[in-house]
Amino acid sequence: MLRQPGLSRRARWAGGDRVVSQLMAKALAHPKLVSLAAGFTDQQTLPVEPTQKALEILWSDPARSLAALQYGTTIGHGPLRELLLERMLQADGRTAAEMNVSIDQVVVTAGSNVLLFLVADSLLDPDDIVLCGAPSYFVFLGILANLGVRAVGVETDEQGLIPEAVDEELARRAASGELHRVKAIYAVSYFDNPSSVSISVERRAALVELAKRYSGEHRIRIIEDTAYRELRYSGEDVPSIRSFDPEGDTVVAAGSFSKSFSPGIRVGWGVLPPDLVGPVLGQKGNIDFGSPNFNQYLMHTVLAESLYDDHLERIRASYREKIDATLEAAEQFLAPIEGVSWGRPSGGLYVWLRLPENVDTGTDGALFDRAVDEGVLYVPGSHCYPSQSRVLPRNMIRLSFGVPSCQEIRCGVEALGRAIRQVVR
Repeated sequence: MLRQPGLSRRARWAGGDRVVSQLMAKALAHPKLVSLAAGFTDQQTLPVEPTQKALEILWSDPARSLAALQYGTTIGHGPLRELLLERMLQADGRTAAEMNVSIDQVVVTAGSNVLLFLVADSLLDPDDIVLCGAPSYFVFLGILANLGVRAVGVETDEQGLIPEAVDEELARRAASGELHRVKAIYAVSYFDNPSSVSISVERRAALVELAKRYSGEHRIRIIEDTAYRELRYSGEDVPSIRSFDPEGDTVVAAGSFSKSFSPGIRVGWGVLPPDLVGPVLGQKGNIDFGSPNFNQYLMHTVLAESLYDDHLERIRASYREKIDATLEAAEQFLAPIEGVSWGRPSGGLYVWLRLPENVDTGTDGALFDRAVDEGVLYVPGSHCYPSQSRVLPRNMIRLSFGVPSCQEIRCGVEALGRAIRQVVR
């Protein structure tokens, strides 16, 4: 009899969606739960009318309709890529010459997670190192685990990744002879998942300088995840990390329409350094022979017909109400509990809670099942820390306000407060 299933090392390394599956199983077993866990977008503000209008415009042109239903190119639909680059340059207040970038460096994928995987798979070998914020986006941590890569946690604060901590970690790896293993620094630069913290402008420039300074036999890349950039509810936008890389050889910028328009359409993109375009497209061609062409024509129509920005205003208004509801409920139901604190994000979809250090928020801890019994589901913060981190706190919680209504948010936070009181008393 066969004793092993004969799986590849990558299949054995992969965390897959175990965290998501575990949370979904809880939700299915308790259908009346208020889920403050899923990082989904608001069902009520999905762009039904803008998408319908875009489809009507697309179908009205027989030539474009036929082209949309045919295979496309591996790199992506040219007119869409042009608009993506134009929007990035406009947002950053830079010209293409100032950022040393062209349309040839814009790659379209089926969501930004695919772009992140392709870049990681093109750059990283097993046992390589990627520096990540502690905490960090747990799906990307899963990608790194899938590749056999070491995710090393670096300290963060209310201004995001701390450059001095990155410098210290890079110097430590250099002293130990492992600097050649450090291939990238990963950063969610706007409204980080899970903490909703944005990296300050000063730190953006400092991170690029560090990556360039420590690059030796190979270049250390910064993988900038901008998935939440357009979900800002207060304050002014700031230039991307990519804008502080005028040579264009260090920063990979990844973006997506999943949070700002529709996750079901599955269109993401990346702006890559020139030397990465060929390797990424080589990997991509072997996988999908070109991302869904119809979806790209659709998103180009949405952008070209000015349907996107109007929709953005609608969802920003909705999420602004939801984040206010979350923070107001936290003030009422959580603030009176000693040792509970949280940040006040100005964008994104998450609120990051800190509980007393003796409270284990993990799925094996006392609080998680108590919260489910009270009627609320959350993401344990321990899932969001790189496995190789100096500190792996067990007392953090990620709350997402994207899916539930304001009333459901209030009920969920109240239920969480009841559960926490049962554990800390």
